Amino acid sequence: MNQILICLLIPFAGTVIGAALVFLIKNKIPPAVEKSLLAFAAGVMTAAAVWSLLLPAFDAAKDQDYGNLAFIPPVAGFWSGILFLLLLDNLIPHLHIHSETPEGPRSRLSKNTMLALAVTLHNIPEGMAVGAVLAGSLSGSAVMTVAGAISLALGISIQNVPEGAVVALPLRVSGHSRRRAFILGTLSGIVEPLGAIATIMLAGLALPLLPYFLAFAAGAMIYVVVEELIPEMSEGEHTNVTTLVFSLGFTLMMTLDSLPS
Repeated sequence: MNQILICLLIPFAGTVIGAALVFLIKNKIPPAVEKSLLAFAAGVMTAAAVWSLLLPAFDAAKDQDYGNLAFIPPVAGFWSGILFLLLLDNLIPHLHIHSETPEGPRSRLSKNTMLALAVTLHNIPEGMAVGAVLAGSLSGSAVMTVAGAISLALGISIQNVPEGAVVALPLRVSGHSRRRAFILGTLSGIVEPLGAIATIMLAGLALPLLPYFLAFAAGAMIYVVVEELIPEMSEGEHTNVTTLVFSLGFTLMMTLDSLPS
């Protein structure tokens, strides 16, 4: 039980650490550093979607005797995740980094609030991913373990550090106190443990749906990577640095997921 609690809190801890940078950094993160951090996050999330979620989804479907139709749960779950994030994108007012045009319904919310909502929006699939893997380990799956969930949580936590900073630092620059900026930056990550708990509960009620939940989280993560992180890391002057940093994040998550349980 302690391991499960730790696993739920590890990703949130990354957001807290990132938000705490508001006490150390006076102004915003330098653009080159910010783009590199986004590239690293994209690499981590892409690898997690494949190794931690999609491949176990296929294995779980095969264990449920789908036979030659074992591809159906992962494909259906993946597209459900894509469409779910697309729906949220259109229902929640939010603003991407460096963008001046908000997305979603028209709103009177401030730019900083909509930026925080954008980060919160893409924290949802990360929480679901941890919850889905934990649900698989609790079901007795041979391919999903608590150790694997901890590895996934650790990878997500690392890439949550820049996300916490991306919310907190602009709030500080716009005039909020360091304490208030830290609190609001921290709150952007609270959806992760909540999303994980909700996913565990839902998967526990219907274990045959586990491959769908795993692939759903993968689809949601890939949506965030392609729709948000890759455009932002590639913005401005062309450079190969972000490609290398993306590959570094991908390699790290791939390595974490391959470590023995």
